[in-house]
Amino acid sequence: MGNKDSRLVDEVHLLQVAGTLAAALPCGHGLMVYLQGDLGAGKTTFVRGLLRALGHQGAVKSPTYTLLETYQVGQQRVHHIDLYRLTSPEEVEFLGFDELDQEHDWTLIEWPQMGLGFLPDCDLLIALEIEGLNRRLTLSAQSAIGVEIVKKIQP
Repeated sequence: MGNKDSRLVDEVHLLQVAGTLAAALPCGHGLMVYLQGDLGAGKTTFVRGLLRALGHQGAVKSPTYTLLETYQVGQQRVHHIDLYRLTSPEEVEFLGFDELDQEHDWTLIEWPQMGLGFLPDCDLLIALEIEGLNRRLTLSAQSAIGVEIVKKIQP
């Protein structure tokens, strides 16, 4: 669907972009976000920044070993999923996607390529690439709601 917003960011700017995105997300409306990037690219840091911008006060840990962490921020429930440790895409079926309220909750998935063919389509794709000491962040709308979100945050 396009609407790519690509920029070079350091960690401070990465957290600012996460905060800007948090303000543009539709509360009470389901949202699927994929986060792609190599190890150390900043996917979990981005999620941490987004949750803090939404008002989450507690720890935000990487779900690398637990696979799924759920946060309640005000009226919004946010699921943070990390598929890095999956050995086959079929394992996604055991994560209980059918039990998540996809109509109202936000789901943020790191390493979505590990679950290809078994994940719901995403609304936003956030790609992070390491470039020296910085990161290139590209935000791509993948649905009509994704287009609306990207329009809200583009300068």
